[in-house]
Amino acid sequence: MKFAIAQLNPTVGDLAHNAQLVLDAAQQAAQLGAQVLVTTELVLCGYPPRDLLLQPGFIAAMAQTLERLAQQVPPHLAVLVGYAAAHPKARYTGEKPLFNSTALLQGGRVRQVFHKQLLPTYDVFDEHRYFAPGQGPSSFTVPLGDWGLRIGVTICEDLWNDEEFWGGRSYARNPIADLADDGVDLVINLSASPYSLNKAQLRAAMLSHSAARFRCPILYANQVGANDDLIFDGTSMVFDRQGELVSRLPSFAAGLTVIDYDPIKRDFILGDIAPLPASEPEAIWSALVLGVRDYARKCGFAQVVIGLSGGIDSALVAAIAAAALGPDRVLAILMPSPHSSEHSVADALALCESLGIAHQTLAIGPLMADYDQVLGPLFTGTDPGIAEENIQSRIRGNLLMAVSNKFGHLLLSTGNKSEMAVGYCTLYGDMNGGLAVIADLPKTRVYALCQWLNQQGGQGHNGSTRPAALGALGDRAIAPSTALIPQNILDKPPSAELKPGQVDQDSLPPYDVLDDILERLVQRHESIADIVAAGHDGAVVDKVVQLVSRAEFKRRQTPPVLKVTDRAFGLGWRMPIANRWQGEINAAPPQNSTQQPQVEQPSAEQLMEA
Repeated sequence: MKFAIAQLNPTVGDLAHNAQLVLDAAQQAAQLGAQVLVTTELVLCGYPPRDLLLQPGFIAAMAQTLERLAQQVPPHLAVLVGYAAAHPKARYTGEKPLFNSTALLQGGRVRQVFHKQLLPTYDVFDEHRYFAPGQGPSSFTVPLGDWGLRIGVTICEDLWNDEEFWGGRSYARNPIADLADDGVDLVINLSASPYSLNKAQLRAAMLSHSAARFRCPILYANQVGANDDLIFDGTSMVFDRQGELVSRLPSFAAGLTVIDYDPIKRDFILGDIAPLPASEPEAIWSALVLGVRDYARKCGFAQVVIGLSGGIDSALVAAIAAAALGPDRVLAILMPSPHSSEHSVADALALCESLGIAHQTLAIGPLMADYDQVLGPLFTGTDPGIAEENIQSRIRGNLLMAVSNKFGHLLLSTGNKSEMAVGYCTLYGDMNGGLAVIADLPKTRVYALCQWLNQQGGQGHNGSTRPAALGALGDRAIAPSTALIPQNILDKPPSAELKPGQVDQDSLPPYDVLDDILERLVQRHESIADIVAAGHDGAVVDKVVQLVSRAEFKRRQTPPVLKVTDRAFGLGWRMPIANRWQGEINAAPPQNSTQQPQVEQPSAEQLMEA
């Protein structure tokens, strides 16, 4: 018996397109002799549909699309399709009006419907907002000779509650244990599990554990592609009843595979196992390239524009954009000021040549002088400072938005996570844009990714093969001695160049120190005492914590951030802006309960441009 997995890249809201993806996969699976085709969670509407689910017309159209699809798929093929189903009894039970469901299509009709039982409400997930939990266990039977093969059906989070693997449960029930007790022969899971660092390895360990624990094969189909800020890596997998990996689809690429099931052994047979990305930088690079490509494509942008400073952040974003869309679809704008160094302009031009992207230069010196003249009467009697410096960033942001508006290009923001965390960025300046490409990458990872990119870029001289992860850049004939990112960009101290001789470390701790503090504070939720105990200076930690807290109003106004860690500054980050909690910085409370604590004004570091 043959099972097919369709690792698809749906577009949220495009019901007709998504149905066609499923139909094409069904026809291909039938040609390959499959009896069962498994697609992914909510594939018919795309994941995550968010508040589209609150529109009754959208739910009705989805149901009609599902009915048509059932009539179109090959009648002998059993096809599992993820969609949002109406809850007909919701008005009487007080439950949510929808289920996160999987439909079994066969013989021209919807044969069965299964509902997701465990609804996540953490990080980027908010499924209790829309869905009622299903009741299980859920299974269907495929006739096989004189007997039937019982297949359990689960949806994404239903797999993530094994108390032996996690050391405890997040929900009262474990649907996999329930299915095992019910005597199913194998378990199928339809998922839309977003990518984050090392998550593919975590999923594999969890699936292997559950398959071995319950002596039950597991087939796992995961969505691929990017929708808004979320990137889905695919990496669909199959494990046999011993917990051994027997099949895996590629990461970050749509595809279909067929795997054999032995009805005598009641187990899957070894099939194709695609390799995982060879390193952490390759996985991050592949995710970001896919994120930019899909965001542009699904939002209708053919070209992008980037402000190129000669620094490492904008260099990396330009390289990602060129790999995602092709160098001919990337426009770099150089905007030197009187404070810009000669090497910054030269480095930016060298990068454009290396990547093969077009560029224009718009000098901002005259505009700075105009601002000084207009603001002069109002600023009389004050010393030049942060306000004047940040005008440079806002002039640049204005020019970039003008180019974006004039030509319909998507403006890519170039700030990194370290800067976003401590507010080392300028509202309505370098924070302008439609997509924040590397705002979930700390500065140290930016350097690591550029170094990895240069190692890959020197391979493949004169047309020989480069790693597929390089995307469109892999087609360029770059000499082995030529770095894609000019070495001087990696070597020079990072600087906003808003005044003569300025470098980032004038205002911030060294980035290796800052990023470790931020990792502990943001990702691991460590206390100030724990971070200091790890070897960091207490005054530095206090300063970083204050900067992170005070920069929340900036982060709330950032473009969508492509998520590559498990704690990004996006939908999963829900900190208040008006917030006086500073951890252990001011441990002693005011003695008079009516006394209002003193809150400092935003510091220079917070308002500086990155």
